Amino acid sequence: MLKWITLAPLIGAIINGLFGKRLGEKVVGLIACASVGLSAILALLSFTDLLALTEGAKRIHEPFFTWLKVGNFQADFAYLLDPLSGIYILFVTGVGLLIHIYATAYMHGDPGYHRFFSYLNLFMFMMLTLVLADNLLLLFVGWEGVGLCSYLLIGYYFRRQEANDAAKKAFIVNRIGDFGYMIGIFAAFYYFGTITFFSQGTGLLEQAANRPLETFGTFGVMTAIALLLFVGATGKSAQIPLYVWLPDAMAGPTPVSALIHAATMVTAGVYLMARCSPFVVKSPTAMLIIAVIGAATAIVAATIGLAQNDIKKILAYSTVSQLGYMFLAVGVGAFVAGIFHVMTHAFFKALLFLGSGSVIHGMHEEQDIRKMGGLRKYMRITYATMTVGWLAISGFPLLSGFFSKDEILWRTWSTEALPPGWGQLLWFVAAVTAALTAIYMTRLMALTFWGSERFKQNHHAQAHDAHHHATPHESPLLMTLPLVLLAVLSIIGGYVGVPPALSSMVGVHSENKFEHFLEPSVATDKPGEAGADQASGAHGAATQEGGHDFWTERLFTFLSVLLGAAGLIFGGWYFNRNPLWKPPPVLENKYYVDEFYDNAVVNPIEQTSRHVLWKVVDVKFIDGFVNWIAQKIAGLADILRYTQNGFTRNYAAVILIGAIVIIGYFGFMAMR
Repeated sequence: MLKWITLAPLIGAIINGLFGKRLGEKVVGLIACASVGLSAILALLSFTDLLALTEGAKRIHEPFFTWLKVGNFQADFAYLLDPLSGIYILFVTGVGLLIHIYATAYMHGDPGYHRFFSYLNLFMFMMLTLVLADNLLLLFVGWEGVGLCSYLLIGYYFRRQEANDAAKKAFIVNRIGDFGYMIGIFAAFYYFGTITFFSQGTGLLEQAANRPLETFGTFGVMTAIALLLFVGATGKSAQIPLYVWLPDAMAGPTPVSALIHAATMVTAGVYLMARCSPFVVKSPTAMLIIAVIGAATAIVAATIGLAQNDIKKILAYSTVSQLGYMFLAVGVGAFVAGIFHVMTHAFFKALLFLGSGSVIHGMHEEQDIRKMGGLRKYMRITYATMTVGWLAISGFPLLSGFFSKDEILWRTWSTEALPPGWGQLLWFVAAVTAALTAIYMTRLMALTFWGSERFKQNHHAQAHDAHHHATPHESPLLMTLPLVLLAVLSIIGGYVGVPPALSSMVGVHSENKFEHFLEPSVATDKPGEAGADQASGAHGAATQEGGHDFWTERLFTFLSVLLGAAGLIFGGWYFNRNPLWKPPPVLENKYYVDEFYDNAVVNPIEQTSRHVLWKVVDVKFIDGFVNWIAQKIAGLADILRYTQNGFTRNYAAVILIGAIVIIGYFGFMAMR
């Protein structure tokens, strides 16, 4: 069954790619949505089969064929379904289906309609291959596949230079990270002799689980492999210093932003680190580096998002910031909390991106929030659903984002995986980021939906445009229905992971169901426990529930609620009064990181390529050497040409001279 989860969207991609131009929009949309819908149904059925398995044995392995076998190296084309990949295939196919349905209306009338859905289906195939792969190499195929699809979809509007530049930027920046991933694969095979995750006790992760814990500050095998894989993750999941591609990727159609750059592809790096968690927990050095980079990414992106005016760019930097939260969780050993936030983030961020697309559609392609305002009375469904997404990402109590973000904050404070004091420092950074998230998301809502209608003056100025209507309008049903469903998921999605400290407050003493289900698939970070299924007992260093009473955790929950509330109140108060607030130039210009990269990396490489490699090495040396040989051969040909003058007597004389030379030579040799 697992193969059909991936093959269904692949078949849809092939049909639409080859025949879509003749089929028409309705058939193309139906094929695209039906293929992903089938994949979602099969994913749910497979997940049900997984739930039916006994505790400690929740793993379904489906080998198809031996893909590569050279010497003692073997990579099978095989799929692995366990709690980790099971969670991923559920929200990838579920959210993916809603985005496909939304896109059928959003892309209506586009001349490349069939091409768009072919790319979108192909992406689904690659993403599902990534999360179901049973070895590092097959995972890398899906990894590169989603990178390819990202390039195609970001550059979908290929007649726009902005889209072309963004697509190339995403492709090149991700190749930098992918180089680290490839070296990580080589290192893993060199040291462990396999790249297959599980193999009756001899799999890669099973061997890693039995390695000793490396001391802090050392760069042993586990540290090296963990950091090499993390380099790959920084590219795909947009962490410092490789985050710069994701905001530019907003040049693609809005459904692309929702599917690839919010809900699925960018969380592939988090998936990789969780899948390879036995390596991470054995290296305190790697854990600290990952946690620090995650926290730094979270707060840097949040401050930049505060100063952006493009509605999609704000959400893009918000995505980068939330990904930083997820990597902070990985760095402190809270893999379950990180994956929990991946899932809830997929719900509310897909909702916010699709909501922004609805706003752009209703505003006739306007994306600058300074030119909006007062839209709530024109777009009531969009406003209501985006309100849910805004509150969820801001950590409003009892919404999905509240549970997952609060879990990461608490795990960061209480971690024992990092040197003393680091958990508290990183908690402070994350807490400030949480307040900033509430502020910049409130700014987005205030400038888009509240206050005066600033768009009217722009419409009057463009009244001569026959295609421009003065009044914004609500989006069609196929666009608003996915918004409503995602809003429902953003409300209830967090209740699968309610921690005991909160559930016991209402008299329900229940374990964290999400943690209980997922924990066997990641290396445990509880000292002294033999870790369950996934790594056969990877010992880590961070405390999950021990060492505190529930009242301490509740206190920190209360603090996080206060921070979120303060951000919401301040944002609402300030930006209602100052909707056209002028941010500091350093924030508006994104800390000049792109300019720095241009001057420090791009321009020197371009100038070196143009003036040294091309003009000197290529033109003067390589071309010069080839041309010199050609000239000498031409000169020799000029000399030899005189022997071919067309006179028979000359040819006879040459033959006679040759015969005399040969006879003389052999005669001389005979006399010796």
